[in-house]
Formats: sequence, structure tokens, C-alpha cells
Amino acid sequence: MPQRPGTPRLLRQINDRAALELLISRGPLTRAELGELTGLSKVTSGQLLARLETRGLVTAAGERPGGRGPNAALYGVNPSSAYVAGLEVLPDSVTAAVADITGTVVAQVAVDPSEARDPVGIVHEAVQRACGTAGIELTRLRCFVIGTRGVVDPLTGDVRYSVDLPTWHVGILAGLRTLLGECVIIENDVNLAALAEQTYGAARGADDFVILWTGVGQGLGVMLGGRLHRGITGGAGEIGWLPVPGEPLPSAVTAPQTGSFQRLVGGEALWNLARAHGLAAPDVRDAEVADLVRTAMDAGNEAFVEDLAGRLAVGVAAVSVVLDPGLVVLGGDVGRAGGVHLAERVEEAVARVCPSRPTVVATGVEGNPVLMGAIVAALDRAREEVFSDTV
Repeated sequence: MPQRPGTPRLLRQINDRAALELLISRGPLTRAELGELTGLSKVTSGQLLARLETRGLVTAAGERPGGRGPNAALYGVNPSSAYVAGLEVLPDSVTAAVADITGTVVAQVAVDPSEARDPVGIVHEAVQRACGTAGIELTRLRCFVIGTRGVVDPLTGDVRYSVDLPTWHVGILAGLRTLLGECVIIENDVNLAALAEQTYGAARGADDFVILWTGVGQGLGVMLGGRLHRGITGGAGEIGWLPVPGEPLPSAVTAPQTGSFQRLVGGEALWNLARAHGLAAPDVRDAEVADLVRTAMDAGNEAFVEDLAGRLAVGVAAVSVVLDPGLVVLGGDVGRAGGVHLAERVEEAVARVCPSRPTVVATGVEGNPVLMGAIVAALDRAREEVFSDTV
């Protein structure tokens, strides 16, 4: 196969892209610093910066104090050169955030979906409100990534199955793209949490890991070789259905609450566990499952923690003997509430039944991981488009 010739135009594109990625990851740099990091001469790096500045992609960002000579000018990526939107869709709220090309969130709003039943209209309204708060035109958004519960078909990009969001169905993506443009992506919420964990959290820089999302519902985000593994139908990570010895098999594939692992660690199971350990009265159901875990942690109820860790270890061990990810992140409401202590107990419990013995850690993402993951995914697409078209 003939190789693409190294034309001056192509070489400029490669150099420009490398420089922009460095300015994103390292922050503002001088011409000399950029030349040193890219291997380009001062003259060539100066021409590169001038070219990117003319295109509006780079702007002056202050000065670097020097020695005896004059201060060197600093250059950084122009934050306003492009914007993206990330959204999290839940049954009772739709949250939208707008970020500039550097990843800085400039606006975030929440919309009550009960105000309208049409998902396309809800998303459009949320994005419009976020743009209004940020003071930018909606047309300046280069990409939209929407995180939802349920299974997303990796071939069509449509929501194929979602119990909590019955109005999100095949055809929604086409409606969103007609209204907002072609770069609209719908992604499973736990997959986006995995991206956030890899970029900002406990799995920063890791190419192979899983995030076990635990709460009222259960999910699994799988990162292999630095890429999300979604499965042929998009069903990879639906760990609530995992068969568990001693628990009944699902009564219907349309009833996720009947999944065996869901029965073991889901909301109803945690309430029963809390009652068994004296953490909740038999007739009380007015707290979130995360509050039950926090109550146990604050009270030093190690029996509850050990019991919960043993249950979570069933899922972690099953995943580890198949994928051997090496690193398991506990996320979701329960994982965040249990923190480091619960993660340590899960790791110990897994080591007793699993030969691969993965490291188990608590989530390290501050803020909303699904929303942050949506922004990460949107930025990746937008930068690919913006940074590849510089010459």
C-alpha cells in the first residue's frame, strides 16, 4: 500500500495538531518551550504560532518572567475557538453543561423534564438555557454528548432499551441531529463515568480498568486498551443481570430489578441489610441507599461494611476472572458513600475468592461524573475536528 507523501501541507497539519495538544495539556507555553517540546526550530515554531493565531485557535496568554532579557510571550489555546455541551438525562432532571475547547465549564443548568414529555424538546431547552447562561450562541457548539441510563446501540447510536426513560426510544437521535446538528451522541451513563474516571479520577491515565457503579441500580463501565468496550449490542456492563449463586434468575428480561446481582446489592437488598444490622427500622424507607452506607460508616458498623463488601466482591470477582482489568473503581452512590474504607474491604474480600486479585479503589471524580464524562467525550470529537483543520 503506497504511503501518503509528506507534503509541506501535511507536515504543517501534523505540527499544528501536536502544538495544540501540548498547549491543552501543558498550558500556556513560550515559543522556545513549544519548539523544545515539539522538536521544531524557533523559527518554525514561531511561524506555527502565527498561523494558529491567525486562525483564531491560539492567543497571547501573558509573559514568562526571564533573566536579564525581556520576558518571553506566552501562548495558549483560545478558549472561545469552540464550545461543546454535555448532558445527563435522569427521570427527574436533565442537566446540561457547556464547556469551552480547553475543557473549562462556563455554564451549567438543570431542567425539569416533567415540563415537557418530548425528549428532543427537553434537550433543546436545556442546551438553550445553558448557552444563554454562558452568553454564547447555540450554533457555536461543535458537539453534544448525552448520558442516559440503559443500553445504547453502538451501530445506530439510538437508545435501544431503557426502563427509567420510556420516552427515549429509537428515532430520538435522528430528531436531535435534525435540530442540533450531526455531532449529537447518546452514550450510556456508566460508560461516561468511566471516561471521567480515566481523565480526572482514580483511573487517571489507566488503559485497562472497570468502574463498578453501585446504587439503586447497578452498572459496569469497561475500559480495555484505552477504549470503552460496549459489546456487539451495547449490553456490555449490564452487571445487574449477572447470575449469582443463591439468588433467583431473572423472571423477565424487561424487569431489571429481578436480575440476580441486582437482588444481591440493589436498593431493596441494602435496606434489608441495614435492618439486619440495626441501622434502619422495619417500617422506615425515607432515606437514600447512600445514606444507609454513610450511617454505617459513621457508626463504625463493621459487620454491615463487611457484609456489603462481600456482596460487591461477587461482582468484582466475576468481572476479574473474565477480564482481569487490574484496577476496579467503585463508583455510583454506594461507592462514593463507602469511600476508601469500603474499597479496601472489597479488595480483601475479592482476594479470598479470585486469583487475579485486582486493586479496588474508590472513585476519585469530584462533582457529577456522568456530566464530566459527557464533556470529555464531546471535547474529544470537537478537538479532532477543530485541531485537524488548521491549514
